[in-house]
Amino acid sequence: MTVPRLAIALCALAACSDGGGRDPEDRQGGDTTVADRTRDAFTHPAQNLTVDQRHVFQAGRGPFDFHWEIPQLGPLFNNDACFGCHGGNGRGLSLIGNGALQSQGLIRVSLTTGTPDVPGGDVPVPGFGLQLQDHATVGLPEVLVTLSWIEHAERYGDGEAVMLRAPRVEPLLPDGSFLGGDVRTSYRQAPGVFGLGLLEAVPDATLVALADPDDDDGDGISGRVNLVWDPERQAQAIGRFGHKATVPTLRQQTAGAFATDMGLSNQLLPDPDGRTDVTDDQLAQTLFFVSTIAVPAAAPQDAAARRGRGLFDDFGCASCHVPTLVTGDHAVPQLAHQTIHPYTDLLLHDVGDLLTDARPDFTAQGVEWRTPPLWGLGVVQIVAPDATFLHDGRARTIAEAILWHGGEALSAREAFRHATKQQRAALIGFLQTL
Repeated sequence: MTVPRLAIALCALAACSDGGGRDPEDRQGGDTTVADRTRDAFTHPAQNLTVDQRHVFQAGRGPFDFHWEIPQLGPLFNNDACFGCHGGNGRGLSLIGNGALQSQGLIRVSLTTGTPDVPGGDVPVPGFGLQLQDHATVGLPEVLVTLSWIEHAERYGDGEAVMLRAPRVEPLLPDGSFLGGDVRTSYRQAPGVFGLGLLEAVPDATLVALADPDDDDGDGISGRVNLVWDPERQAQAIGRFGHKATVPTLRQQTAGAFATDMGLSNQLLPDPDGRTDVTDDQLAQTLFFVSTIAVPAAAPQDAAARRGRGLFDDFGCASCHVPTLVTGDHAVPQLAHQTIHPYTDLLLHDVGDLLTDARPDFTAQGVEWRTPPLWGLGVVQIVAPDATFLHDGRARTIAEAILWHGGEALSAREAFRHATKQQRAALIGFLQTL
């Protein structure tokens, strides 16, 4: 382990107890944390906002929750509201295609060869761009999509069997033809949108310090940053948002979601004539809203969960799901200089061929995905009982999600798979406290 990664790991271990009987990791979002683990857990403003900031937060909730209509909506779209994919500000469901009134997933596309639309980026598919829209305000959508599931059995070391499933997504053109063999596709599920401003506030230098692209320390973990294009700065930048860490700022993530998911032009992505569907104030207010949604406090740990916390380290989970980070400067002062516990390094990791989408995304390869934060994990299925896990929603339980891991996470997966049933339950019990 390199010196910076060792220092952060020691910081995380030191945070396991403050000497006063309370675990500091309970305050997962630092001073922004709220004490709510009900179905409303992801709906609160950061605890430390001022009264005026709370008014801006409420103003931003409006365009986020609003169901947009013609003439602003579309003409092509996936859903008519941000809230439609991020119900309760949590994860979207595995719903896509014309069998769903509104899709809560999306399909990213690109060509294998050609000229990218931005330096170092992906090659757009003519007539489709980089994302398929499966709904339309008039006429037919771009594609007709069907989603089915393929199951296979996996066994724990003690012989207990579990069924795993993988999605099979088939997009067809309205005339029934295929997109073409040179089109690469990637099915994605909507992630939760709480705590995003805190993740944005983690300094680039911290991510670079955590990265070990050549595995110089020989621990089998070789996380790396994704280098992407920042259109506002017109320069290369470190990505941190999206399943492949392809977007450098939350402002760009918000504007891109308005434009590509709902067909809503805005200040960053205007219509050809310069007009916008989303006003500049609405974009700014929505950005503040998604930047300052609070992280819920972790639940108290019983003896089994405390054992699970130790197994989390022993199995190697913390090598990628780094428990503790410290934020730097941010435009929202309340997000700055917070000690947070997101359980992520925000880096790309090879998690194996079983999870590959075989589609590069800037410098990310098909087998590489950004480490998803684990804070709020135990509330996900309280907020939305049908919610599932991993980038495409294939895992119905936390245990299933672990069993899909490979690549750099293979040793951690195998440690979990060969653990006793009691140990497995303890680890899952800990994760459900997050």
